[in-house]
Parts: sequence; C-alpha cells; structure tokens
Amino acid sequence: MQIIPAIDIIDGKCVRLTEGDYDAITEYKGSPVEIAKQYEDSGISRLHLVDLDGAKAGAVLNWKTLEQISSQTKLEIDFGGGVKSKYEIKRIIELGVKYVTIGSIAAKNPTLFSEWLDEFGSNNFLLGADVKEGNIMVGGWTEKLELQIIPYLDGYVKKGISTAFCTDVSKDGKLQGPSIELYKEIIGSIPELNLIASGGVSCMDDLHLLKSIGCSGVIVGKAIYENRISISELTDFISQTRKD
Repeated sequence: MQIIPAIDIIDGKCVRLTEGDYDAITEYKGSPVEIAKQYEDSGISRLHLVDLDGAKAGAVLNWKTLEQISSQTKLEIDFGGGVKSKYEIKRIIELGVKYVTIGSIAAKNPTLFSEWLDEFGSNNFLLGADVKEGNIMVGGWTEKLELQIIPYLDGYVKKGISTAFCTDVSKDGKLQGPSIELYKEIIGSIPELNLIASGGVSCMDDLHLLKSIGCSGVIVGKAIYENRISISELTDFISQTRKD
C-alpha cells in the first residue's frame, strides 16, 4: 500500500480544510515546496497536490507552486483542483506530473472526460471521487450530485480507469478515522479497482487497517501536520510494506 502525503494549497500556502469547508481553514508553517522537499528527503516518493483555489474557481490557479514542486523534487505527483481544459491537462503533463486528478468534470461532463481518456490515455489520469452520504460531491466539495459512488466508479473502470481515490468529505480533516465500511464496500463491489483511501486518517492503526482491507494506497494529510503521525513512522511503514 502506497503512502501519499497531501498538500492542499490556497493562495500559495499549505492549508487543510475541515469537511471541505472553505470557512474552516487551518494554515500550516512552511511553504508547499519546503514541505514537499521534506517528504522527498524522508524517502517518500508520492505526493497528492490539490489546488483548492482552483477547485473552487473552476480553473487551475496555483501554477507557480506546481511548477516549483515539480521542478525541485523527483516526487511522483498527482495534481488536481479546477482542471477543466485540454490546455491545462497538456501543461500539467508537460510539467512532469505523473497523474492529472479529475473530479468534477468526470462527474458532470462524462462525455468530455471520456474524450480526454481517449486522447491522453487513461494512465495519465487519477479519478477523484469525493463522496458525502453516498453521493458524489464536486466543485471543491460545495455541490452534491445525484450520483451514487459505486456505480459511478464502476462505470469509469469499464472505460479504462484503473485507480481512483475516494474521499469521504464528512470524515476529511476531522482526525476521527477513515470510512472503513465504505472502502470495504467499494473494494468488494469493484475488486479490479485500485482504491486509494482519503480522509479521516488519524493514526498509524488506521494505516494498518486500510492495508488489511485491501486499499492500494492512502492519502494522509492533517494527521501529519497535527503530529498524530510522524514522518519517521511513515517511512518505517513504507519500508515494512516493501518487505512484505
């Protein structure tokens, strides 16, 4: 199981939201670039980078931060937040980003996203599925759609998507544990999907539990910034996982 630290960006700063609420922002010390370098220096190879300004505005805004992290580290980055055009996708890929994260467009305009999959290849995309009470959320978690999570994910697996991350918005940023039952249901229903858990991780026990139910990765954010999980614990977990 891959450990994927998260860096969420607002106005070029590292922040976290609680339950996706833009009025409940916590800002953390250190620039996103500095934090990314610390992860890399610790032996972590993946990074989940989110432009929260872009997610809310519907267009990528924090290009400078993305360019700096991509050029100054060798991290495998998945980047999303407001991606709405071919131009943005091309630019993100040209910057050396491993995966373009698509959320809102995939949910609201599946025809367009299917065209992108055909043009750029499904291996360049990471599907982001944000969910609350079983329904897909979009627009920086501000809009709920009448789409149920499992048929939604299953439909894109049939179109070539192999990996997706699922964030339970009701858990995100609350440090109360991940949505284990939701992830069990998804893995049981769509076993061919590589599922990355996101939201609610509070301690190392959560990581061991997510691994035991079959998650292929886990995104960890606030638990690191609030010192609930140390970088050394993460690197030890990664080393042990590689041995297993």
